[in-house]
Amino acid sequence: MIPDRILKELRSLVGRANVLDKLVDLQTYAYDAYLERSLPGAVVFVRSCDDVAGVVKVLHREGLPFAPRGCGTNLSGGSLALQGGVLIEMSRMNRILEIDVPNQRMVAQPGVFNLDLSTALGPFGYYYAPDPASQKACSLGGNVAENAGGPHCFKYGVTSNHVLGIEVVLPDGEVVWFGGKSVDAPGLDLTGLFVGSEGTLGIVTTVVLRIMRKPEAVKTMLAVYDSIEAAGNTVSAIVAAGLVPATLELMDNLVIQAVEDAMACGFPRDAAAVLLIELDGLQDGMEEMTGKIIACCEESGVREIRVAADETERTALWKGRKGAFGAVSRLAPNYLVADGTVPRTKLPEALRRVAEVGRTFDLRIASVFHAGDGNLHPLLLFDSRIEEDKQKVIAAGMEVLRVCAELGGTVSGEHGIGLEKIDAMRLVLSEEDLEAQFFVKDAFDPDHLCNPGKMLPARVSNGAPARGAGTAPARPVLGAHA
Repeated sequence: MIPDRILKELRSLVGRANVLDKLVDLQTYAYDAYLERSLPGAVVFVRSCDDVAGVVKVLHREGLPFAPRGCGTNLSGGSLALQGGVLIEMSRMNRILEIDVPNQRMVAQPGVFNLDLSTALGPFGYYYAPDPASQKACSLGGNVAENAGGPHCFKYGVTSNHVLGIEVVLPDGEVVWFGGKSVDAPGLDLTGLFVGSEGTLGIVTTVVLRIMRKPEAVKTMLAVYDSIEAAGNTVSAIVAAGLVPATLELMDNLVIQAVEDAMACGFPRDAAAVLLIELDGLQDGMEEMTGKIIACCEESGVREIRVAADETERTALWKGRKGAFGAVSRLAPNYLVADGTVPRTKLPEALRRVAEVGRTFDLRIASVFHAGDGNLHPLLLFDSRIEEDKQKVIAAGMEVLRVCAELGGTVSGEHGIGLEKIDAMRLVLSEEDLEAQFFVKDAFDPDHLCNPGKMLPARVSNGAPARGAGTAPARPVLGAHA
């Protein structure tokens, strides 16, 4: 429980209605899009950097843990408040502050929906490239915290490639700026350090973004396969040929069935897998590039290739891909989204071994992923009401991450470590590697109050785990749909 005197002080800063402490209200913020629950001690809504700084100063002074939260779409438990801490709710900081077309820059607050960035830029002929599948619902601050990607990250990179500067409230309430509109700011790359730090080093309150001109031409294709391995081989062939499409997205039959049942987007129900391929760029050379992509598909055993004839067909294909996670919720009461990455050449083997994990644990697995950069998203279907299922899916998810690590990949592509993958960090990092990261955490957050219990596993002292900034809590009760 947060003491009444502290709640009163917080209300004096942000307004009485902007501080929640009743159980019925707190339960709404006890979960995100992962599978665990943790009840916060209070929820504080903020509207400005001054609000955030004022709230953080109070919590720091009182030694109370806190965590920033946007729209609650986090898939690894990163936006939960642990240890009864305070959630600082950022969703009302949702203004676009500046569109600077001549310099190809945009300045926005962290609560802006990802899709709204490109919508605002549309009349100027520009857009914001990182496009997570949840872009209608996820916020910019969460994208920065997790270094989110999206279907177009194969060609255009992830969030860190498009963030040039950030305003940050440090864990003691101090406000600082890292980077800015110009490129290659002198000194240490502290902007790069904060992007992807999962809210463990401070709270981002303003973001300077790189924006891009809309491509002159776009061509979208759907390649249909009778085996998921053939689809994986196509990805390897395209990359080996030196071709760089904007997207390479793969969906297996379970996902296809779910999408068609939910949205009827025109995917072939009898296909083992489909590969959504999009090219963009100059009109000149587009047909030549298309021909080379089709040749790679044919050499890899494609059954059929469909080219979207117009924007309506293209939109329908993308509606199916971006609605895939929601559609899969029709297949089971719950699912766990694994998020590992492997070298692109290892995709066929990774797909085979993920299928083996499903058979070993007797779990159905639906796969949809960013094939272009080897980012797997196996969806492990289960029923949280069955205790055995809950334990199986946690173990199976860890095994999928182990497969990715063994194939030379890593344990998160874009969903973050959060709570989910803390135990997996030692699959890819040594104790020395982890201690170096703790040095950074200690430097920015010596009291370990800023989003504690996320990303870093417990420190090891004399061969035994020691409680510290990264100590993961006991697993709370599993929630409902991710």
